[in-house]
Amino acid sequence: MNDATVISAKDLSLTFQTNDGPVHALKDVNLGVNKGDFVSFIGPSGCGKTTFLRCMADLEHPTGGSITVNGMSAEAARQARAYGYVFQAAGLYPWRTIGGNIRLPLEIMGYDKADQDQRVKRVLELVDLAGFEKKFPWQLSGGMQQRASIARALAFDADILLMDEPFGALDEIVRDHLNEQLLNLWDRTNKTICFVTHSIPEAVYLSTKIVVMSPRPGRITDVIDSPLPRERPLDIRDTPEFLEIAHRVRDGLRAGHSYED
Repeated sequence: MNDATVISAKDLSLTFQTNDGPVHALKDVNLGVNKGDFVSFIGPSGCGKTTFLRCMADLEHPTGGSITVNGMSAEAARQARAYGYVFQAAGLYPWRTIGGNIRLPLEIMGYDKADQDQRVKRVLELVDLAGFEKKFPWQLSGGMQQRASIARALAFDADILLMDEPFGALDEIVRDHLNEQLLNLWDRTNKTICFVTHSIPEAVYLSTKIVVMSPRPGRITDVIDSPLPRERPLDIRDTPEFLEIAHRVRDGLRAGHSYED
């Protein structure tokens, strides 16, 4: 695997100015994400996980430090379409078919019709939704809608996938299934994935690297390189190795809270 750093944050800080005074969302965050990594960000609500992801995507702008994506500024990376972004809600347009929703960014980017057709077919197969192209979002379950949302983010074949708690609203059985499918997708595409979650088991199961964050102002309290093998059946969650990592994540979350006190 190429160890090239694709996302690099150095002393990254972000302070929001509000009517009630400044809100320090991120403070002195330093992190490198390598090509092909699956990195999960975990921490309590309001710790800056999503804000950090949005800085990568140029949706928020740091007030201190720097962040680069593929060796360029976040703004240049956005303009170069270096990443796909999957939000907490599937965000599919109800008046468009599943194929039409996936096709939308391709239309905006000016891909020709034949290329659009080919890409839509390929990503629907990748997320196991082949045959659903002509269905409308309301005809699909929540889990299937999120898979369609992932397909849309993959359609223009960006190397980086930014995912903001995409499975948070789904029940545990569906979530487990999508976790398995996401790992399979990552293995087949070798994308670099940055994934925000509140779930310790999800973070440990999915990741090659787990970034534990503290309450506001968001700091990184621990970065855990997972020793788990790349192939991970769901029952790996019952192994001592898995439970040991989960314990370290939990300790990191506790330490972050005591740091605030």
